[in-house]
Amino acid sequence: MKISLVATVKDAGEHVAAFLQSVRAQGRPPDEVVIVDGGSIDGTRETLRSATDVTLIESPGANIARGRNMAIRAAAHDVIAVSDADCVLGPDWLAHLERALEDGADVAMGFYRPIARSFFEACAAAVSVRDEDEVDPDRFMPSSRSIAFRRESFERVGGYPEWLEIGEDMYLNHRFRELDARMEFVPRAVAYWRIRPTPAAMWRQYYRYAEGDGLGGMHPERHAIRLGVYGLLAGALLARRRGPLALLGAAGALYARRPLRRAFRLLPARPVERAAAVVAVPALMAVADAARMAGYLAGLRRRVAGRHPDDPVPRTDPAHPVAGGPLTRPSRRFSAPGELPPRAPR
Repeated sequence: MKISLVATVKDAGEHVAAFLQSVRAQGRPPDEVVIVDGGSIDGTRETLRSATDVTLIESPGANIARGRNMAIRAAAHDVIAVSDADCVLGPDWLAHLERALEDGADVAMGFYRPIARSFFEACAAAVSVRDEDEVDPDRFMPSSRSIAFRRESFERVGGYPEWLEIGEDMYLNHRFRELDARMEFVPRAVAYWRIRPTPAAMWRQYYRYAEGDGLGGMHPERHAIRLGVYGLLAGALLARRRGPLALLGAAGALYARRPLRRAFRLLPARPVERAAAVVAVPALMAVADAARMAGYLAGLRRRVAGRHPDDPVPRTDPAHPVAGGPLTRPSRRFSAPGELPPRAPR
């Protein structure tokens, strides 16, 4: 089995060298590495140009989905591993993904863990990154910072949706699930992921993720529950009714239990910081939830209003998700002139 590792990048100058080092340190190295740069201006392109073991495609202005599609089309092999060029891959990352595919999986779903360098990043990581024992393999939706799949499965679901600026990997996951691809959870295939370093950056991240959900018609039940719960909380606060407030407070404590456990694991032997995390983690959970609600409503407004400006499929097409078409109806959505770049010869 030969494997192409693909990645996208833009302005990751201080991290891309660590990514390349982790690729070269793989116990099972990829048979090729293809990286699409979306228009870096911070030295990233220069680092990649000097890497003799990387095929670099420069496509200024390409979003993540288009960059991944371009890299996959240019890749020489029929098994594709995907990550982001600002991650750090565990030394056996690719070997574990390959083993799952050799055992018959169509999609090998890797895992990811945070790189937390400060108290804030540890608390933010506790909010955003689940522990392995919290994952239901049958419902897990992997990030494309840690995934591998067969080319035929990828082409069957239509590739990454280039009309979707963010959340493109979740949309792809939905398509895999809907078309009954065999998806295997591989928790030992770990990509280490850098946490946003400030509350403002964290807000933007969650806002954008949820905006992609709203625009792509993903996870409506999850967002409806969140909006409903916070609506009830606002109503109870305005009414100053102790009974509902007590009930919601108990529910909030239960909601924060697992993130607090994660924070304590990330802050070992630091009693002062652990005590501070009891306040910081719930506060950051509220920030993340507020960003999700605002982002989802913004994405939903764009979905209802009509066609996304980068989507070449007319809104009148019944399969168009912005027109309300179900995710189960496949359509090809690649940027003009309507096709991916020519595939590399075998």
